[in-house]
Amino acid sequence: MTIDQVHLISADVLEATVRAIFAAAGCGQEEAGLIARELVGANLAGHDSHGVVRVPLYVDWMREGWVRAGQQAEVVTDGGGFVVLDGRQGFGQTIAAQAVALGIERAAANGTCIVALRNSGHVGRVGAYAETALAAGLISIHFVNVAKSPLVAPFGAVERRFSTAPFAVGIPLPERPVVLDFATSLVAEGKVQVASYGGRPLPPDALIGPEGVPSGDPRLLYGDYGPTDLRHPGGGVGAIRAFGEHKGSGLALMCELLAGAFTGGGCAGPIDGPRKGISNGMLSIYLSPAHFGTQAEFERIARDYLDWVLGARPVDPAAPVLAPGDPEAANREERLAKGIPLPVNTWGAIVRTAEGLGVTA
Repeated sequence: MTIDQVHLISADVLEATVRAIFAAAGCGQEEAGLIARELVGANLAGHDSHGVVRVPLYVDWMREGWVRAGQQAEVVTDGGGFVVLDGRQGFGQTIAAQAVALGIERAAANGTCIVALRNSGHVGRVGAYAETALAAGLISIHFVNVAKSPLVAPFGAVERRFSTAPFAVGIPLPERPVVLDFATSLVAEGKVQVASYGGRPLPPDALIGPEGVPSGDPRLLYGDYGPTDLRHPGGGVGAIRAFGEHKGSGLALMCELLAGAFTGGGCAGPIDGPRKGISNGMLSIYLSPAHFGTQAEFERIARDYLDWVLGARPVDPAAPVLAPGDPEAANREERLAKGIPLPVNTWGAIVRTAEGLGVTA
């Protein structure tokens, strides 16, 4: 993107604007602030796919009743060391935060906890929840899916069968925590959305058409659209490709079975009607190293190994080997200092949403 294609805005101003939008749309002030903070936090980490580009769609889903303000996660089953929660289609930033807080509380007290969450609105960047667990000194593992939202073709196929099925792991190490967070699709759907608004172009093989021809054109996923129109993934005839060929496809299947089938929230399909927003399932496992009696050894061995891995001679001397989470930390530092770059059409869509609610962006 060139400078004339980008609207550069400070994190504080952007967060205040997004908070005002959701407050005007009907969220309480606390929830509006939480949604804004998490969306802008994704932009700060460099994951624009899970950031404020989502604002117009969130508001649209709220109007349609596909996501609901002011919800509390409902306890379906409580086994002490494991809990099943129903999100009641509340905003994911609210519901997932409640699920994570409960998992952390139980694991901090007992050493472990497994939380199965279903029927949550879009939870956003899953790595943020791993970071929350890290702050409490806990390991966490997260399998996520989207019910009734097939977007991704399995390896060797052209038809949609998986959601983008994110996976995340957080490992707490002294002064060097590690967070792995990625969609099991070659690109997240949000990255297709960002590209469609004039952001970073997609790899030329990110999508696949019904004839089996790879493409980087977002219209293959959304169909035709105007510069600031809402993007509806059901509008196109193509699919996102799974990453890593059979390996990514296999991991996506496990995310669907664990986060979708096991939680009871449903897998990406089969579907019997139009897509109605996003309904996430998330299976989270929390482990407390302090309770296992091996924390000192764990931290020493893991840190020694991590340092050894990162000390590998790089292909390019100017580009050292990085650990998962390092790019996010660098992005956060730079964007806090310089501002968050938004494609002008992304900003235009947010402005249009704000004006429709009587908010000055």
